[in-house]
Amino acid sequence: MKSFVGLASFFVFLVSSAMAQQKLVVAQDGTGNYTTVQQALDAIKAGNNEPFEIYVKKGIYREVVVVDARKGKVHLIGEDKQKTIITFDHHAGTKLPNGDTLNTWTCASVFVYGDDFTAENISFENNAGFTAGQGVALRVEGNRASFINCNMLGNQDVLFLSGSGVKHYFRDCYIEGTTDFIFGAATAVFSNCQLHSKKDSHVTAASTNSIIPFGFVFFDCTLTAEEGIKRVSLGRPWSPTASVTYIRCWMDDHIVPEGWNNWKNPSNETTARYAEFKSIGPGASPLTRAKWMKHLTQEALKTFTLQNILGHWNPEPLKK
Repeated sequence: MKSFVGLASFFVFLVSSAMAQQKLVVAQDGTGNYTTVQQALDAIKAGNNEPFEIYVKKGIYREVVVVDARKGKVHLIGEDKQKTIITFDHHAGTKLPNGDTLNTWTCASVFVYGDDFTAENISFENNAGFTAGQGVALRVEGNRASFINCNMLGNQDVLFLSGSGVKHYFRDCYIEGTTDFIFGAATAVFSNCQLHSKKDSHVTAASTNSIIPFGFVFFDCTLTAEEGIKRVSLGRPWSPTASVTYIRCWMDDHIVPEGWNNWKNPSNETTARYAEFKSIGPGASPLTRAKWMKHLTQEALKTFTLQNILGHWNPEPLKK
């Protein structure tokens, strides 16, 4: 009996070890385990909390993808971020065959509900079109999600970080859009990312809760725009206590001299937490910035450490 118990325990150990190193390949040409990203995610057992890698070969994957809340530590890796694209054309107002009408919360191409999700070298796109209104490419609700060298592509409301107080990390990403294309209640660090405006409008619409100390923090990012775009704000407050900070970011001349927008509500000027530190470029204009935003001092900058912003979570790999 003891030998049987020992063998059984050893078998469980082997199975657990195999799961810890589990990898699946997605390829449209049939050379992988599955032909769609969702099929690979569905193959992960509910309740999984061991690292699970899904490698996605080049291709345009036209599908709505959902990372289930019961499936943590999923690592999605694309073969080439320019040629590995998950895309769909849902938008707010889309009517589904079952009679439901989609809204901002439900129209994403990709939904991430699982904790400790990581994506690398892949594009998340909503291709509903320039005039479709709200069309989310990526909605992230799970905690401790990181995105390395990824693209977020679309128009209005592209990147929805919807979880209040959850933590996210973006490094070396390209994020484009028209209106409020980075928005939500989460705490998120953006390092060395490009934020590309496609319309005279607003980059961010944070809805940070008043008890959350940090909202969106941009380190060493680059703000660019399509030709002819000349009036873009750094952000407007979706909630009165929105928190957005730009640190050492380069801004082109599409950023308005006042920098920020109160969303047609002067009372937001007393509660919104907007700040900059050493913005540079044609769009950096400290003397003309709105009087209700804050210019961070060198001393105040000391509070903007990754540990203070993200807590004990240490996303890998980190440059800072």
